[in-house]
Amino acid sequence: MWTITYYSEATRQQVARLPAGILASYLRLAAAMQAHGVDLRMPHSRAMGNGLFELRPRGPEGIGRVFYCTQVGHRIVVLHSFVKKARETPEAELRIARKRMKEVQGNG
Repeated sequence: MWTITYYSEATRQQVARLPAGILASYLRLAAAMQAHGVDLRMPHSRAMGNGLFELRPRGPEGIGRVFYCTQVGHRIVVLHSFVKKARETPEAELRIARKRMKEVQGNG
């Protein structure tokens, strides 16, 4: 069994404020990761390099992204989320997730 934690309470609230359909998709994907681990593949999850991953929840409102990393002891740390408005993931969103991942891993 894997445990999901959040970078901060603000990050947990940010995820909770995703539009209802995207949030429902996120909750299904999160439950799958808690039960079976982080081996989700496209189209549900994608490796972003250096230990950063993105969940790819979808809903009638559009596409969300939830960045996460893993830690020892079957722990998933949710770092950042946003609703995607462009084809490419904005670099600013990736920067936030990478910075938080370094902090969580003790490298920042």
